Amino acid sequence: MTSVAELSVPYPCPEEDDPKSTARWTRPALVAIAALAALSYAWSINHDMIDPYYAATVRSMAGSWHDFVFGSFDPAGTITLDKLPGAFWIQALSVRLFGVHTWAIVLPQVLEGVGAVLVLYRAVRRLAGPVAALVAALVLAASPVTVALNRGNISDSLMILLLVLAADAASAALVSGRLNLLLLAGVWVGLAFQAKMIEAWLVLPALGAAYLLAAPSAPWQRVRSVVALGVVAGVVSLLWMTAVTLTPASDRPYVDGSSHNSVYEQVFVYNGFGRFGHQTPMQLLAKESVGVAIPYPPPSWNRLVAGQSGRDTGWLLPAALAAGVFVLVRRRRRPRRDTTRAAIVLWGTWLAIFVVVLSAAPTVNPYYTAVLSPPIAALIGVGVVALWAARCRLLTRAIVVAIVAGSTTYATWLIPAVGTDVAGWLRPVVIAAGAAVVLAVAISTLFMLRSQAESGSAGRHFRTNVSTAVALCGALASVMIVPAVASASVVARGESMYDTPFEPPGVFLGIDLLFVQSLATARNSLPQLERARYGAPDLLATQTSTIASGFAYTSGQEVLPIGGFTGTIPEPTVTQLKTDVATGQFHLVLAGRTRDPRIEWIAARCPDVGHPTGVFTLYFCVPADAR
Repeated sequence: MTSVAELSVPYPCPEEDDPKSTARWTRPALVAIAALAALSYAWSINHDMIDPYYAATVRSMAGSWHDFVFGSFDPAGTITLDKLPGAFWIQALSVRLFGVHTWAIVLPQVLEGVGAVLVLYRAVRRLAGPVAALVAALVLAASPVTVALNRGNISDSLMILLLVLAADAASAALVSGRLNLLLLAGVWVGLAFQAKMIEAWLVLPALGAAYLLAAPSAPWQRVRSVVALGVVAGVVSLLWMTAVTLTPASDRPYVDGSSHNSVYEQVFVYNGFGRFGHQTPMQLLAKESVGVAIPYPPPSWNRLVAGQSGRDTGWLLPAALAAGVFVLVRRRRRPRRDTTRAAIVLWGTWLAIFVVVLSAAPTVNPYYTAVLSPPIAALIGVGVVALWAARCRLLTRAIVVAIVAGSTTYATWLIPAVGTDVAGWLRPVVIAAGAAVVLAVAISTLFMLRSQAESGSAGRHFRTNVSTAVALCGALASVMIVPAVASASVVARGESMYDTPFEPPGVFLGIDLLFVQSLATARNSLPQLERARYGAPDLLATQTSTIASGFAYTSGQEVLPIGGFTGTIPEPTVTQLKTDVATGQFHLVLAGRTRDPRIEWIAARCPDVGHPTGVFTLYFCVPADAR
């Protein structure tokens, strides 16, 4: 009687594909995946579901090279946006080239998203082979949070592309041992810093760990190379900030997000460590009674796998973790330079760091979790190939069944009972697909056992491989059903970066009101504002850049923002406001209820002429009011 041990490896199974080999069908398949990604990111590209704050900044930057260099929010260059302008330089160049259109603002993110898919393919292929790379590209392109992000005008699209480029350069460096490729990875990280600041640095430990593990040089040489990587990333990151700091304050806009006109304070306090233990910018904005207080899930260990964050990117997180652990255990005795294990270290460390940080961060917008998509996709791609390589083992087949059963159960739990575009057939289809995969694995296992018992011919081996391939492809498809449907829902409804799949109808209407309707309101009110400005140079002044953004973007004119994004920034001062009113720089002021001394001075001196939105008050100031 044949034992289970004897049945575990009945005939040769290749442990891995040659990373340099490329099947004929992989390139056409990659082109198809990239085309599908471009279509889903660009569908209805002229939608109004964009952030007016960033759109207004881009329009100002596109109209003046001075505003372009410093990232000025308003055309007059009184204050910057509250982040580094790296990603918005690309958008501003697009607007300068094509004109002020929503599609011109969104187009760079579409191209950046497609670029990330293609670069991820190259990075994974170098270390784990073409099949793993193709699966990774498909998973990234179909990730709901990635689809939503790349349909908007948020800087994360560029940051993710640049970080994937950094991973690609680091993977090339650890294969070849060339220091210049590792330093190129540092340059990419430094450029990513211009897009999303400190968040870009979080990928450095992942790049360093993979290089230290698998690069061909001696240990101390690898350490020195990793130190050089960090130095290059730091120098490139700080170049623009240092140039701004050395520019006289009178020759540049005030730096939003800082109390001392410091770009370093903006980056490392307001957008960095100050986010922990202090009120976030959105909380400060809500405190000023300016906007809608957006509820965020509190920090917790399960924040990324439950609720809206789970529906953004959590669908595939358990499967990715399981795949990573499987590959590490399977290849634990391989030589130090094993590239497949290095891939798991690189992408697994990236994923682990961002999971910890995003779980602990006080505020997590839906699109923040898009940075998890590349490592999740890479781990799943590498895991699929590793499972195929170990297909002759009964334990591997049990692991496939466990992953499919767990992912199916988790996806069924994540699908909300009530939400936008929640199809009634989705749960039954997911359950049926999982059951079909379990059945397919059982059938292929029977083929394998029969082939072993009968010392099977090449024909039996072929049937076993075909049935196993069908089962493994079915497993991947069953895990991808819900994310794919969720992504299709995002595209069909014209949703964007602030939306989550199957979100409650009230949330969808709130986001629509916050962006689409606010832009429509600003656009419709322009004729009345033009008549009421009475020839003043500025269209109006508003409390916070947030209120100013809709008017500034739709008109392209100067709308003086009082207090920056949160309304708490000391620009302009009360003295400056008095001067502006005395010289007739503007007549109209739109503000909410606040204890800000600048708004209190306006309210005390200028007559109230109405409440156009029901929340904010419109004041009319004349030079005599300044006396």
